[in-house]
Amino acid sequence: MNTSVVKVWLKLFWMFLKVNILTTSGPASVGLLYKEAVGSIMTEGQFVEAVGFSNVLPGSEALKLAMFVGYAAAGIPGTIVALFSSIIPPTVIMLTVVSVVNQFQEQGWMDGFIKGLGPAVAMLMVVVAWQIFRSDNSKPIKTKSMFIAMLSLVAFMIDIPSPFVLVGAGILGVLLFKWTKNKFTF
Repeated sequence: MNTSVVKVWLKLFWMFLKVNILTTSGPASVGLLYKEAVGSIMTEGQFVEAVGFSNVLPGSEALKLAMFVGYAAAGIPGTIVALFSSIIPPTVIMLTVVSVVNQFQEQGWMDGFIKGLGPAVAMLMVVVAWQIFRSDNSKPIKTKSMFIAMLSLVAFMIDIPSPFVLVGAGILGVLLFKWTKNKFTF
């Protein structure tokens, strides 16, 4: 067996093990996975495509994203490695948390602790979105991207399901941007 293939598998295993140990929710893991995968395994464009694609399909976004990144890095074996190393930490953490919460579920402070996590996760998602948006360099692209972002925000605020918003944003992107010789033009 080729040692470079094994190195890629080990890199995928360590990457997803680390991401899923350090972040316990699918949306929160996107930021850390972005830092780990972009540049070493895939391009930023591939990562954005993976995030969008994983949100359109039904099921766990984190696991779909792991499978997409694993496949991009090492095909089917990479998919299996990424999926396996993504499942181990949440399973162990979940079993531990359930046993701890079961011990403290009657305590008043537990409710406040859980409610305090929500704003931090929301802010982490905003930071990741800002990093992706900030990567656009030209003013016309930023203007069009901001337009799509604002329409998406309005759609989310009126409770349109996220797969419909993402497909609509993709269609709008096709209408607003044309691909010509590695540059977006209007």
